[in-house]
Amino acid sequence: LLQTRHAENKQDFCSIAHPDQTASPTESSLPESRKSSLYELVQAGWSKCWSKRENRPYWFNRCTNQSMWEMPVLGQHDVIVSIEIGIPVTPTTPTVPISPVTPRAKPWNSTTGTEDKPGQPASALYRPTIIYWDLDIQTNAVIRERAPANHLPPHPEIELQRAQLTTKLRQHYQELCYQREGIEPPRESFNRWLLERKVLDKGPDHLLPSDCDPIISRSMFREVMNDIPIRLSRIKYKEEARKLLFKYAEAAKKMIDSRNATPDSRKVVKWNAEDTINWLRRDHSASKEDYMDRLEHLRKQCGPHVTAVAKDSVEGICTKIYHISVEYVRRIRQAHQTLLKDCNFMEAAEVQDRLVYCYPVRLALPSPNQPRVELHFENDISCLRYKGEMVKVNRGYFAKLELLYRYSCIDDPRFEKFLSRIWCLIKRYQVMFGAGVNEGMGLQGALPVPVFEVLNKQFGVSFECFASPLNSYFKQFCSAFPDTDGFFGSRGPFLNFSPASGSFEANPPFCEELMDAMVTHFEELLEKSSELLSFIIFVPEWRDPLTPALNRMETSAFLRHHMSVPAFEHEYRSGSQHICKKEEMYYKAVHGTVIIFLQNDAGFTKWEPTPERIQELLAAYQVSQRTLGSPVPSSTSSAPTMPSPARSSLGNPQGTERERLRALKTLHFFVDNFYAGHTYHRVVVAYRPIHHFHICS
Repeated sequence: LLQTRHAENKQDFCSIAHPDQTASPTESSLPESRKSSLYELVQAGWSKCWSKRENRPYWFNRCTNQSMWEMPVLGQHDVIVSIEIGIPVTPTTPTVPISPVTPRAKPWNSTTGTEDKPGQPASALYRPTIIYWDLDIQTNAVIRERAPANHLPPHPEIELQRAQLTTKLRQHYQELCYQREGIEPPRESFNRWLLERKVLDKGPDHLLPSDCDPIISRSMFREVMNDIPIRLSRIKYKEEARKLLFKYAEAAKKMIDSRNATPDSRKVVKWNAEDTINWLRRDHSASKEDYMDRLEHLRKQCGPHVTAVAKDSVEGICTKIYHISVEYVRRIRQAHQTLLKDCNFMEAAEVQDRLVYCYPVRLALPSPNQPRVELHFENDISCLRYKGEMVKVNRGYFAKLELLYRYSCIDDPRFEKFLSRIWCLIKRYQVMFGAGVNEGMGLQGALPVPVFEVLNKQFGVSFECFASPLNSYFKQFCSAFPDTDGFFGSRGPFLNFSPASGSFEANPPFCEELMDAMVTHFEELLEKSSELLSFIIFVPEWRDPLTPALNRMETSAFLRHHMSVPAFEHEYRSGSQHICKKEEMYYKAVHGTVIIFLQNDAGFTKWEPTPERIQELLAAYQVSQRTLGSPVPSSTSSAPTMPSPARSSLGNPQGTERERLRALKTLHFFVDNFYAGHTYHRVVVAYRPIHHFHICS
């Protein structure tokens, strides 16, 4: 948390401007090869500085604003040697690949969306009021070095076409459900169909499926069947239960009469439906529980026969939607290849069979020139427009995406493609969520900030298995879309990610097929790795019926501990956190959450879930003790000061240690963000233990 920042200590540092400079007897005796290597570092923007506060040297890059204690290496990534001989290691070098950048690259100004020009004062940078991430935490996740991916690079024109075709596919699904079964499509069923299909899909598109076996989706089939003959809703009052029972009996009778059913099925359904209707007409004194018991009995008697007559029709819906998706993927792929016909694959460096700290997805195909994307701000919202299609993101999250882009992207030092890539990223998730009110937001729900803090502090967690650049807490994570998210730190889909060691948090989208595939992947990784490996999983407590994924984890040979957090006693961060209001950031979980620890022997030795650690994790989950993120300096005055909550936490001896650390992290984020956007201004931040911060520019 107290890492040295160049911006904080610049006036205390003595920079070594050129490696050939004979600053000390040690440097003057360097061999020529060593001097040549240092010269290349200087050309890439690196300089060696001295920290008076820490009393040791460090390296700073004036082009990327990176700082590190160890000497940087001009290459793709840092190789881990000690882990190959079984010695656990802790990363001391940056976890993002280090690559030479253009020394004269102009700095990006996130306030105006343009490049800063020398001689012109930079405008005041937007400072978010609350942050929900910590991008300073380095990773302990280790992987085998991998070649650049062959995904086609994103482009706004193709993303716009994909969005239009996906919206059209949703409309086809709605029309088929209404025409064939007379029902509205089950809520979120299309989104869960996308997730379930991508577990099996081997096609080229990252959103729409095109190469799945079997063609018929179990998820879509199950959800449509559950709403036949009518959708069952939650009942609060007796009259509602009475009406629902009557509607179900009428719908089942009508359906069995209009379909090609066997005589026995028709007889059973009609007799039970008429008997229920007669009972409703005779008995007006029944309670809500009586009506619900009768409904359950009717469903058991009629359900198998209704399913039998509707099976072919529902399978037809699933098949039709899949084949339309295949055709849309073919169109998108053809248009994308036409757009990229002049691009050639880059000659990638030879990949060696060695262990490295995990790094973001790299694309083998270079990005083409990007069209203009307009950026403007409306109060606290950043608006990006391309061909009349606007996407929006909170300005605090826009600043987060800018930092992730700086840390992860190596092919755009001038930020010439930054806006178009953000537009593609947000548009992709917008299309995946759907257009309904709050639709799809549960798929991107995230854990509260205090829970992540405890996971990192007590269990060494530094990586999220299911996240996105919009909702991630760490800067290293896996996400669904490697082509758009890789520029912002994504390591690709988790089912394609094979770490050798590390501590991981997994909070998957609540799709049964995806969670089952996740458990299979966990057990394969734990089985073949003898290094430190730990997974802490958060899944819904679905026990009626018990889901296969939960059952497999609770009976796994790698299970070290599991516990439940009751419903309505804990919260999640909204999947729309990048655009919603502050008061809508958290929502209470309507179901219990099961927390499961899967670890191999080495991981259990290092990160054992002891009672003390578990107690601190549960305390962080308590709603009453949660604070909404981290306060940061107010932007109302020219000389920023800390708002009262942060000041009281840091200056007041009675403030908790967690509050003090969180406020310090917030300050570091502010300094990084401010300095990154304002190269021509010196920022000095000094922490004074005597009850206050002093910030000046």
